[in-house]
Amino acid sequence: MSKQKRVLSGITPSGIMTIGNYVGAIRQFVNLQNDYDSFYMIADFHAVTVPQEPEKLRDRTETLAAIYVACGLDPKKSTLFLQSQVPAHTQLGWMLTTITYMGELERMTQFKEKSAGKESIGTGLFVYPPLMAADILLYDADLVPVGDDQSQHLELTRDVANRFNNRFGETFVVPQGYFTEVGARIMSLQDASKKMSKSDPNPGAFISLLDEPDVIRKKIGRAATDSGREVRHDRETKPEVSNLIEIFSAFSGLSIKEIEARYEGQGYGAFKKDVAEAIVGVLEPMQQKYRDIRDSGELRTIFKEGAEKASAVAEATLRRAMDKMGFVLP
Repeated sequence: MSKQKRVLSGITPSGIMTIGNYVGAIRQFVNLQNDYDSFYMIADFHAVTVPQEPEKLRDRTETLAAIYVACGLDPKKSTLFLQSQVPAHTQLGWMLTTITYMGELERMTQFKEKSAGKESIGTGLFVYPPLMAADILLYDADLVPVGDDQSQHLELTRDVANRFNNRFGETFVVPQGYFTEVGARIMSLQDASKKMSKSDPNPGAFISLLDEPDVIRKKIGRAATDSGREVRHDRETKPEVSNLIEIFSAFSGLSIKEIEARYEGQGYGAFKKDVAEAIVGVLEPMQQKYRDIRDSGELRTIFKEGAEKASAVAEATLRRAMDKMGFVLP
Protein backbone atom coordinates (compact mmCIF):
# COMPACT_ATOMS: atom_id res chain seq x y z
CA MET A 1 0.00 0.00 0.00
CA SER A 2 1.41 3.40 -0.97
CA LYS A 3 2.31 5.83 1.78
CA GLN A 4 -0.17 8.65 2.32
CA LYS A 5 1.24 11.96 1.09
CA ARG A 6 1.86 14.67 3.65
CA VAL A 7 0.77 18.31 3.54
CA LEU A 8 2.21 21.11 5.70
CA SER A 9 1.14 24.72 6.01
CA GLY A 10 0.60 27.43 8.57
CA ILE A 11 -0.52 30.97 9.26
CA THR A 12 1.22 33.67 11.28
CA PRO A 13 -0.87 35.02 14.21
CA SER A 14 -0.24 38.63 13.28
CA GLY A 15 -3.76 40.03 13.38
CA ILE A 16 -7.33 39.69 12.21
CA MET A 17 -8.34 36.70 10.07
CA THR A 18 -10.47 37.79 7.13
CA ILE A 19 -12.78 35.93 4.78
CA GLY A 20 -9.86 36.08 2.35
CA ASN A 21 -7.79 33.97 4.76
CA TYR A 22 -10.68 31.53 5.06
CA VAL A 23 -11.34 31.09 1.33
CA GLY A 24 -7.71 31.22 0.28
CA ALA A 25 -6.14 29.13 3.04
CA ILE A 26 -8.13 27.68 5.94
CA ARG A 27 -10.86 26.15 3.79
CA GLN A 28 -8.14 24.50 1.68
CA PHE A 29 -6.61 23.05 4.86
CA VAL A 30 -9.97 21.58 5.89
CA ASN A 31 -10.48 19.94 2.49
CA LEU A 32 -6.95 18.51 2.34
CA GLN A 33 -7.07 16.89 5.79
CA ASN A 34 -9.40 14.18 4.46
CA ASP A 35 -6.90 12.94 1.87
CA TYR A 36 -3.45 13.77 3.28
CA ASP A 37 -1.40 13.27 6.41
CA SER A 38 -1.88 16.89 7.48
CA PHE A 39 0.31 19.12 9.65
CA TYR A 40 -0.96 22.65 10.27
CA MET A 41 0.95 25.03 12.48
CA ILE A 42 0.55 28.47 13.92
CA ALA A 43 3.78 30.22 12.97
CA ASP A 44 4.23 32.27 16.13
CA PHE A 45 8.01 32.57 15.74
CA HIS A 46 7.40 34.30 12.41
CA ALA A 47 5.12 36.80 14.13
CA VAL A 48 8.00 38.28 16.12
CA THR A 49 10.00 39.25 13.02
CA VAL A 50 8.17 42.55 13.60
CA PRO A 51 7.48 44.04 17.06
CA GLN A 52 4.62 42.39 18.99
CA GLU A 53 2.97 43.16 22.31
CA PRO A 54 3.28 39.93 24.36
CA GLU A 55 -0.33 39.76 25.57
CA LYS A 56 -1.68 40.50 22.11
CA LEU A 57 0.54 37.82 20.60
CA ARG A 58 -0.73 35.25 23.10
CA ASP A 59 -4.35 36.20 22.44
CA ARG A 60 -3.93 36.20 18.66
CA THR A 61 -2.26 32.79 18.81
CA GLU A 62 -5.16 31.29 20.77
CA THR A 63 -7.68 33.10 18.58
CA LEU A 64 -6.16 31.64 15.42
CA ALA A 65 -6.05 28.15 16.91
CA ALA A 66 -9.72 28.37 17.88
CA ILE A 67 -10.57 29.64 14.39
CA TYR A 68 -8.71 26.68 12.86
CA VAL A 69 -10.87 24.23 14.80
CA ALA A 70 -14.10 26.23 14.42
CA CYS A 71 -13.64 26.26 10.64
CA GLY A 72 -13.38 22.49 10.54
CA LEU A 73 -9.79 21.45 11.19
CA ASP A 74 -10.09 18.31 13.29
CA PRO A 75 -7.25 17.61 15.78
CA LYS A 76 -8.03 13.90 15.36
CA LYS A 77 -7.42 14.09 11.61
CA SER A 78 -4.73 16.79 11.46
CA THR A 79 -1.74 17.60 13.63
CA LEU A 80 -2.36 21.15 14.89
CA PHE A 81 0.56 22.71 16.72
CA LEU A 82 2.42 25.86 17.69
CA GLN A 83 5.74 26.39 15.92
CA SER A 84 7.33 27.67 19.15
CA GLN A 85 6.51 24.42 20.99
CA VAL A 86 8.63 22.31 18.61
CA PRO A 87 12.31 23.29 19.22
CA ALA A 88 13.48 21.50 16.06
CA HIS A 89 12.17 24.43 13.99
CA THR A 90 14.71 26.91 15.27
CA GLN A 91 17.51 24.32 15.32
CA LEU A 92 17.07 23.33 11.70
CA GLY A 93 16.31 26.95 10.82
CA TRP A 94 19.79 27.96 11.97
CA MET A 95 21.41 25.09 10.08
CA LEU A 96 19.65 26.12 6.86
CA THR A 97 20.55 29.78 7.42
CA THR A 98 24.21 28.82 7.12
CA ILE A 99 23.69 27.50 3.57
CA THR A 100 21.35 30.28 2.40
CA TYR A 101 22.94 33.13 0.44
CA MET A 102 22.61 36.84 1.24
CA GLY A 103 21.54 37.59 -2.31
CA GLU A 104 18.64 35.13 -2.04
CA LEU A 105 17.35 36.84 1.10
CA GLU A 106 17.79 40.31 -0.34
CA ARG A 107 15.54 39.37 -3.26
CA MET A 108 12.62 38.33 -1.04
CA THR A 109 9.64 40.52 -1.96
CA GLN A 110 8.07 40.38 1.50
CA PHE A 111 11.30 41.64 3.10
CA LYS A 112 11.37 44.56 0.67
CA GLU A 113 7.73 45.42 1.37
CA LYS A 114 7.91 45.15 5.16
CA SER A 115 11.20 47.03 5.43
CA ALA A 116 10.31 49.85 3.01
CA GLY A 117 10.62 53.28 4.59
CA LYS A 118 11.88 52.03 7.95
CA GLU A 119 15.06 53.43 9.50
CA SER A 120 16.01 50.20 11.26
CA ILE A 121 15.07 46.62 10.47
CA GLY A 122 15.27 43.63 12.80
CA THR A 123 17.57 40.86 11.58
CA GLY A 124 14.78 38.33 12.05
CA LEU A 125 12.77 39.88 9.23
CA PHE A 126 15.73 39.38 6.90
CA VAL A 127 16.63 35.80 7.85
CA TYR A 128 13.23 34.25 8.49
CA PRO A 129 12.93 32.52 5.05
CA PRO A 130 15.36 29.74 6.14
CA LEU A 131 13.18 29.22 9.23
CA MET A 132 10.20 28.89 6.92
CA ALA A 133 12.17 26.35 4.91
CA ALA A 134 12.84 24.41 8.13
CA ASP A 135 9.11 24.51 8.96
CA ILE A 136 8.41 22.66 5.72
CA LEU A 137 11.40 20.35 5.45
CA LEU A 138 11.14 19.01 9.00
CA TYR A 139 7.95 17.15 8.08
CA ASP A 140 9.00 15.64 4.74
CA ALA A 141 6.06 17.53 3.27
CA ASP A 142 5.05 16.53 -0.24
CA LEU A 143 2.65 19.43 -0.70
CA VAL A 144 2.60 22.97 0.68
CA PRO A 145 -0.55 25.06 0.14
CA VAL A 146 0.62 28.56 -0.74
CA GLY A 147 -0.81 31.76 -2.11
CA ASP A 148 0.86 34.01 -4.64
CA ASP A 149 2.56 36.01 -1.89
CA GLN A 150 4.39 32.92 -0.55
CA SER A 151 5.43 31.24 -3.80
CA GLN A 152 8.84 32.94 -3.71
CA HIS A 153 9.52 31.51 -0.25
CA LEU A 154 8.54 28.03 -1.41
CA GLU A 155 10.98 28.29 -4.30
CA LEU A 156 13.73 29.26 -1.85
CA THR A 157 12.80 26.22 0.28
CA ARG A 158 13.14 23.98 -2.75
CA ASP A 159 16.51 25.55 -3.64
CA VAL A 160 17.84 25.14 -0.08
CA ALA A 161 16.60 21.53 0.13
CA ASN A 162 18.32 20.65 -3.15
CA ARG A 163 21.51 22.44 -2.06
CA PHE A 164 21.60 20.52 1.23
CA ASN A 165 20.88 17.21 -0.52
CA ASN A 166 23.60 17.82 -3.11
CA ARG A 167 26.18 18.85 -0.52
CA PHE A 168 25.47 16.34 2.27
CA GLY A 169 23.51 13.53 0.62
CA GLU A 170 19.81 12.87 0.22
CA THR A 171 18.13 14.18 3.37
CA PHE A 172 15.03 16.23 2.60
CA VAL A 173 11.91 15.71 0.53
CA VAL A 174 11.76 18.57 -2.01
CA PRO A 175 8.18 19.88 -1.66
CA GLN A 176 5.72 20.86 -4.34
CA GLY A 177 3.42 23.85 -4.10
CA TYR A 178 -0.32 23.36 -3.86
CA PHE A 179 -1.75 26.53 -5.29
CA THR A 180 -5.21 27.64 -4.29
CA GLU A 181 -8.06 27.49 -6.75
CA VAL A 182 -8.81 30.25 -9.20
CA GLY A 183 -11.12 32.76 -7.54
CA ALA A 184 -9.68 32.17 -4.06
CA ARG A 185 -8.07 35.61 -4.04
CA ILE A 186 -10.60 37.84 -2.29
CA MET A 187 -10.16 41.54 -2.97
CA SER A 188 -10.89 44.66 -0.92
CA LEU A 189 -14.55 45.68 -0.61
CA GLN A 190 -13.54 49.27 -1.29
CA ASP A 191 -10.93 48.79 -4.02
CA ALA A 192 -11.02 45.60 -6.04
CA SER A 193 -7.55 46.26 -7.43
CA LYS A 194 -6.11 45.39 -3.99
CA LYS A 195 -6.16 42.12 -2.08
CA MET A 196 -8.42 42.11 0.99
CA SER A 197 -6.08 42.81 3.90
CA LYS A 198 -6.42 42.87 7.67
CA SER A 199 -3.95 45.79 7.69
CA ASP A 200 -6.18 48.02 5.54
CA PRO A 201 -6.74 51.26 7.49
CA ASN A 202 -10.38 51.23 6.38
CA PRO A 203 -12.20 48.52 8.38
CA GLY A 204 -14.98 48.60 5.79
CA ALA A 205 -12.58 47.14 3.23
CA PHE A 206 -12.43 43.70 4.83
CA ILE A 207 -14.66 41.23 6.66
CA SER A 208 -13.22 39.56 9.73
CA LEU A 209 -14.15 35.96 10.44
CA LEU A 210 -15.36 37.21 13.82
CA ASP A 211 -17.41 40.20 12.59
CA GLU A 212 -20.95 40.17 13.96
CA PRO A 213 -23.70 39.43 11.39
CA ASP A 214 -24.99 43.03 11.35
CA VAL A 215 -21.47 44.34 10.82
CA ILE A 216 -21.09 42.00 7.84
CA ARG A 217 -24.40 43.20 6.40
CA LYS A 218 -23.33 46.84 6.72
CA LYS A 219 -19.94 46.24 5.13
CA ILE A 220 -21.42 44.43 2.15
CA GLY A 221 -24.15 47.07 1.84
CA ARG A 222 -21.48 49.78 1.67
CA ALA A 223 -19.11 47.81 -0.59
CA ALA A 224 -17.98 49.64 -3.71
CA THR A 225 -19.83 48.82 -6.93
CA ASP A 226 -19.31 49.73 -10.56
CA SER A 227 -21.38 52.10 -12.65
CA GLY A 228 -24.57 50.63 -14.02
CA ARG A 229 -26.85 48.04 -12.42
CA GLU A 230 -25.86 44.81 -14.18
CA VAL A 231 -24.69 41.88 -12.02
CA ARG A 232 -22.12 40.53 -14.44
CA HIS A 233 -18.68 39.00 -13.90
CA ASP A 234 -16.01 40.90 -15.81
CA ARG A 235 -12.78 41.61 -13.96
CA GLU A 236 -11.68 44.18 -16.56
CA THR A 237 -14.73 46.41 -16.79
CA LYS A 238 -16.62 45.53 -13.57
CA PRO A 239 -13.96 44.65 -10.99
CA GLU A 240 -15.97 45.65 -7.89
CA VAL A 241 -19.09 43.65 -8.74
CA SER A 242 -16.94 40.77 -10.00
CA ASN A 243 -15.29 40.61 -6.58
CA LEU A 244 -18.68 40.44 -4.85
CA ILE A 245 -19.81 37.72 -7.27
CA GLU A 246 -16.70 35.67 -6.45
CA ILE A 247 -17.28 36.14 -2.71
CA PHE A 248 -20.93 35.08 -3.16
CA SER A 249 -19.83 32.03 -5.15
CA ALA A 250 -17.29 31.05 -2.48
CA PHE A 251 -19.84 31.22 0.34
CA SER A 252 -22.97 29.97 -1.45
CA GLY A 253 -21.59 27.22 -3.67
CA LEU A 254 -23.34 28.77 -6.67
CA SER A 255 -21.37 29.10 -9.90
CA ILE A 256 -20.66 32.51 -11.39
CA LYS A 257 -23.02 31.74 -14.27
CA GLU A 258 -25.80 30.78 -11.85
CA ILE A 259 -25.34 34.05 -9.95
CA GLU A 260 -25.43 36.13 -13.13
CA ALA A 261 -28.64 34.39 -14.24
CA ARG A 262 -30.30 34.75 -10.82
CA TYR A 263 -29.83 38.53 -10.66
CA GLU A 264 -30.35 39.39 -14.30
CA GLY A 265 -32.22 42.70 -14.45
CA GLN A 266 -32.43 43.07 -10.65
CA GLY A 267 -29.67 45.57 -9.90
CA TYR A 268 -27.30 45.59 -6.96
CA GLY A 269 -29.67 45.89 -3.98
CA ALA A 270 -31.05 42.35 -3.81
CA PHE A 271 -27.71 40.95 -4.91
CA LYS A 272 -25.77 42.63 -2.09
CA LYS A 273 -28.34 41.52 0.47
CA ASP A 274 -27.94 37.90 -0.59
CA VAL A 275 -24.13 38.15 -0.65
CA ALA A 276 -24.22 39.28 2.99
CA GLU A 277 -26.61 36.49 4.02
CA ALA A 278 -24.45 33.85 2.33
CA ILE A 279 -21.43 35.02 4.33
CA VAL A 280 -23.42 35.22 7.58
CA GLY A 281 -24.80 31.73 6.95
CA VAL A 282 -21.29 30.28 6.94
CA LEU A 283 -19.68 32.46 9.61
CA GLU A 284 -22.40 32.57 12.28
CA PRO A 285 -22.22 28.86 13.24
CA MET A 286 -18.43 29.00 12.98
CA GLN A 287 -18.38 31.95 15.38
CA GLN A 288 -20.50 30.06 17.91
CA LYS A 289 -18.14 27.09 17.74
CA TYR A 290 -15.21 29.50 18.14
CA ARG A 291 -16.71 30.92 21.34
CA ASP A 292 -17.38 27.42 22.68
CA ILE A 293 -13.75 26.40 22.06
CA ARG A 294 -12.35 29.50 23.75
CA ASP A 295 -14.61 28.98 26.77
CA SER A 296 -13.91 25.25 27.08
CA GLY A 297 -10.16 25.48 27.71
CA GLU A 298 -9.51 22.62 25.26
CA LEU A 299 -6.88 24.61 23.34
CA ARG A 300 -4.17 23.69 25.85
CA THR A 301 -4.84 19.99 25.27
CA ILE A 302 -4.78 20.50 21.49
CA PHE A 303 -1.45 22.36 21.75
CA LYS A 304 0.11 19.69 23.97
CA GLU A 305 -0.98 16.74 21.85
CA GLY A 306 -0.11 18.56 18.62
CA ALA A 307 3.38 19.44 19.84
CA GLU A 308 4.01 15.83 20.84
CA LYS A 309 2.96 14.48 17.45
CA ALA A 310 4.82 17.19 15.51
CA SER A 311 7.98 16.78 17.61
CA ALA A 312 8.11 13.03 16.98
CA VAL A 313 8.35 13.66 13.23
CA ALA A 314 10.46 16.82 13.38
CA GLU A 315 13.08 15.39 15.76
CA ALA A 316 13.72 12.41 13.50
CA THR A 317 14.30 14.72 10.51
CA LEU A 318 16.50 17.04 12.56
CA ARG A 319 18.72 14.17 13.75
CA ARG A 320 19.06 12.95 10.18
CA ALA A 321 20.12 16.42 9.00
CA MET A 322 22.50 16.96 11.92
CA ASP A 323 24.17 13.62 11.28
CA LYS A 324 24.62 14.42 7.58
CA MET A 325 26.05 17.85 8.42
CA GLY A 326 28.63 16.36 10.77
CA PHE A 327 27.30 17.09 14.24
CA VAL A 328 27.95 14.65 17.09
CA LEU A 329 24.61 13.22 18.16
CA PRO A 330 23.80 12.31 21.78
